Amino acid sequence: MQGSTHQQPEARRERVLPQAGTVLWLLGPTSAGKTTLATRVVADLRAAGLPAILFDGDEVRDFFGDQLGFGADSRLRVVSVLVHLANKAAEAGLNVIVAALTAGEDARDYVRKNVKNLTTGYVACSIQGCAERDPKGLYGKAMRGEIDTLIGYNSAYLPPDNPDFVLDTEKYSLDQLAARIVVTYPRIGGRA
Repeated sequence: MQGSTHQQPEARRERVLPQAGTVLWLLGPTSAGKTTLATRVVADLRAAGLPAILFDGDEVRDFFGDQLGFGADSRLRVVSVLVHLANKAAEAGLNVIVAALTAGEDARDYVRKNVKNLTTGYVACSIQGCAERDPKGLYGKAMRGEIDTLIGYNSAYLPPDNPDFVLDTEKYSLDQLAARIVVTYPRIGGRA
């Protein structure tokens, strides 16, 4: 047929599928700087011509609204949604940055077992440093007794075992940390 855009079967087989992307999972206490760092890394990757997307734990939680509490089951549900989104985006060839608290060992195990092409980055910041930043006012609420579910204040936030990166937001600038990820993380930075 003339003028048809229908491809012959041979042409479809020759099409190259996008290379699978990677997932960098940034975890750390509330107000450590996960979202700020993730946003910067995504911008830097895009500026370098690499497809990248950010999935943030707070955005997923906001999507569900009042359906989710702050218990272990609700926290694991947020993580399971993030894992699903990250894998789908990576399958499509995107480099995925996830910024999420991921405090419980059950959530961390779930991420390790279910995320393909995973690299983990622990965004380290002392709880005092997090409380001083406190952009959402959560530490203030916890200190006043208005909430009792803030991990890091009402219960311990334990650093992950053996993350691929430790990204200390009190010792290093945003520029330094973003550059370290983009330059030294070859699967994202150069897709080696």
